[in-house]
Amino acid sequence: MAITGVSQYGKDYCTKSITPGKKVYGERILRKGKDEFRVWDPSKSKLGAAIHKRLRNVPLLNGMIILYLGISTGTTASHISDIIGDEGIIYGVEFSSRSMRDLVPLSRKRKNIVPVLGDARTPEKWAHKIEKVDLIYEDVAQPDQSDILIRNAKVFLKKGGSVMIALKARSINVAVNPKEIFAHERKKLETYFTITDAVNLHPLEKDHSFFVGKAR
Repeated sequence: MAITGVSQYGKDYCTKSITPGKKVYGERILRKGKDEFRVWDPSKSKLGAAIHKRLRNVPLLNGMIILYLGISTGTTASHISDIIGDEGIIYGVEFSSRSMRDLVPLSRKRKNIVPVLGDARTPEKWAHKIEKVDLIYEDVAQPDQSDILIRNAKVFLKKGGSVMIALKARSINVAVNPKEIFAHERKKLETYFTITDAVNLHPLEKDHSFFVGKAR
């Protein structure tokens, strides 16, 4: 399974570090000649978990402009940062001031991460800080997760751009079977996107599914 910017060594998936010698979240490091590869821990990253679950369509490329909704402290974003390289950029939107305190120092080391303190549900309040993007990545544990993605895509996503979303069933409805929730959310996403790949993250993440799509 070939994913641009992601190398496989045994059972491990890794990204080539753009900041050699600097760990982000205590990840293991593999050295190959002069290069340093950061092992992607699937227990600490939903995209990492999705790749371990054989997600085949990972539309990340060098030089991409990305909007990351719910970037938190930057664990997953740090690997995306490696993949898109110095020519790319991640606009990382985060509502939590506490998470932002960890993200800002990371952005000083990784110049392609731009922290944006804001609520993913109200893009109009911070839209002036963001340009049109090639891809939107969302990891926001809210009941209206799919609606948030569609709302932001209408504002920021370039024509034909891609999306990735980690859906948490229990944030949507605790009383409904997760399979039913994922089926319903998929139909909602399909009103605006063509779904190109999807995997259930069990057992790495309980009651989570990961979807990849493309704007029509």
